[in-house]
Amino acid sequence: MTRNLEITLLRAFVTIADRGSMTAAAHTLHLTQGAISQRVAKLEAMSGPLFFRDHRDMRLTPLGERLLGHARRLLALHDVILAEMTAGTLEGKICLGAPPDMVGTHLGSILKAFTLAHPQVELSMVCAASPELLRTLNEGKIDIALIEELPGPSSGECLAVDRLVWVGAKGGTAHQMSPVPVSLVVETCVFRRPVLDTLRKHDIPWRTVFENGSIDATIATVRSDLAIGAFLESTVPADLDILPPQSGLPELPSFAINLHVSKGQDSPAVLELAQQIRENLIPVRAPVRLTGTES
Repeated sequence: MTRNLEITLLRAFVTIADRGSMTAAAHTLHLTQGAISQRVAKLEAMSGPLFFRDHRDMRLTPLGERLLGHARRLLALHDVILAEMTAGTLEGKICLGAPPDMVGTHLGSILKAFTLAHPQVELSMVCAASPELLRTLNEGKIDIALIEELPGPSSGECLAVDRLVWVGAKGGTAHQMSPVPVSLVVETCVFRRPVLDTLRKHDIPWRTVFENGSIDATIATVRSDLAIGAFLESTVPADLDILPPQSGLPELPSFAINLHVSKGQDSPAVLELAQQIRENLIPVRAPVRLTGTES
């Protein structure tokens, strides 16, 4: 008698392995924790133990580690076949909102793959600071948004947490100046208040050099060593340096990257794009580039 694996069981298994807990996996897959638990139990009834349970954390057993690679490949093949079978069947309009720093670093490949798979979907984008995007989303003017927020309660789904870091020109000395010249994008930037509050808390005098402009202009200001900036670690341009603790600058807080979908939104195209972002937007950290200059 032929036995078949249910793809939903494998997806639950891989998601738990990636997220480290059933709770996080349940949020990612939009399921209850009970439903996730049942799927794992069903899979383990066939294979044997796949996870060590350590309070809320889930660690792979040796068997789980062996099966994880196979499961990933099978899921990837499944998704390719599904995309081929359903290509072009989705249609409609989607307005996606994202902060400028997320567009080039994290969204490019996702959006390219989505538009190739679903050419009949009309996709438009709004690039703005996170507070502006959240307001626009709540007004129903955009359908889905990536929002950078301090970790904690949110109406969105947390996809990743990334640390905010100080950034300067390669071999630059702007961080040694007093007051410290700081380049910020716009007054509504979600990083602005935490950055300035951190400087005030540590009694570090500062002055703004450039604000209320584009992120490209801000990067150019930092690149020219006219100022330092603050970026999520996974979005730091390759030709800039992450300033180390020896620079004398205080540690900055981490930020959550949250996925928000407009309330009541049930468009298949919007839900599919949300799923593609959910599955593929995992910030890849480049090796930390620390400048050797000390203050």
